[in-house]
Amino acid sequence: MTPQIYLDNAATTPIDPEVLDAMLPYFTEKYGNPEALHTKGKESLIAIDDARETTSKILNCRAREVIFCGTATEANNLAIFGTARANKDKGNHLITLKIEHSSVRRPFEQLEKEGFTVTYLDVDKEGFVNPDDIKNALTPETILVSVMYANNEIGTIEPIKEIGEILRDHQAYFHTDACQIPGAATLDTKALNVDMMTINGSKIYGPKGIGVLYINKEVKIEPIIFGSTHEYNLRAGTHNTPLIVGFAKALELTEKRDNKKVKALRNKLLDALLGKIARSHLNGPLENRLPNNINITIPGIHAQEILLHLDEAGIFVSTGAACNMGSEKPSKTLEAIGLDNKEILSSLRITLGKQTTEEDIDYVIETFPKIIEKLRNT
Repeated sequence: MTPQIYLDNAATTPIDPEVLDAMLPYFTEKYGNPEALHTKGKESLIAIDDARETTSKILNCRAREVIFCGTATEANNLAIFGTARANKDKGNHLITLKIEHSSVRRPFEQLEKEGFTVTYLDVDKEGFVNPDDIKNALTPETILVSVMYANNEIGTIEPIKEIGEILRDHQAYFHTDACQIPGAATLDTKALNVDMMTINGSKIYGPKGIGVLYINKEVKIEPIIFGSTHEYNLRAGTHNTPLIVGFAKALELTEKRDNKKVKALRNKLLDALLGKIARSHLNGPLENRLPNNINITIPGIHAQEILLHLDEAGIFVSTGAACNMGSEKPSKTLEAIGLDNKEILSSLRITLGKQTTEEDIDYVIETFPKIIEKLRNT
């Protein structure tokens, strides 16, 4: 029987059984609208308040600074559109990186059409931005800087705290997309000096369809979804109580998780692949990298062909960001770190999860190089 080895955890993770257990009552028993005044509504409202409190303690912020959104994409859009449009009287200059997720990059591209000026900063060959480049890019017109905490393709963990210190005395707000980072580095918003932070449920063994945006109470921001007065007038729409409860539980469990096992398995797999597959190379850094992430280039073979053969063998990986699947455009991240188009099209992303076992990795080590050998000989 073909095994089922899931190594695409950067795209989404399986839901943790404890998270599912926490959610189930709010689908079947405690289903009231939290805005309702009756007992059923109050049950849901209490659960949302508890989830907001749990999340705020982990982020080291006030409960009312936690805004529940439908997705991380929505949270990123709220942070970027909401602050840019609300502060255009102060300036029209924005700063971000060339390697940002499309849910950050595309809002900036849209704002350019609305008359804003955007500086897209370069990164080095390992994907790191130089904080001095941000400092040098700042002008009196700069109102927002958005830098991802960890890259979703090559796993680079950016120097967010150092950037936050640079921006502390500038008028520009500092936003970070932190969807990949929970469990790998601190989420303490005060220590990081961030004004806004995005997280989602589907990357932390929680439910899909739930995102969170931390917004410092001093940030001037306006909504992008209009309706009622939910989420302190920033996100209209009936609360999805089960997903909110699930997110908070997942985040709580993720903060307690030890990544040493995942990192050791990642290193074992990486060493084996680089050792057994000629001319292959790692994209991104060895240090200051997400503990579960491998992004590898295997010259001479199209990554999609490798992916399909791995899929037949029961090994599930990806060729990059899941939201860009089906696109013929090359990866912005791999392009930014200096890979040419052929190298980009020969690159795979492998991301382990808490469910990954030693036996899984041994099977991949045995199977992967044989597939490459077969493809190179045909």
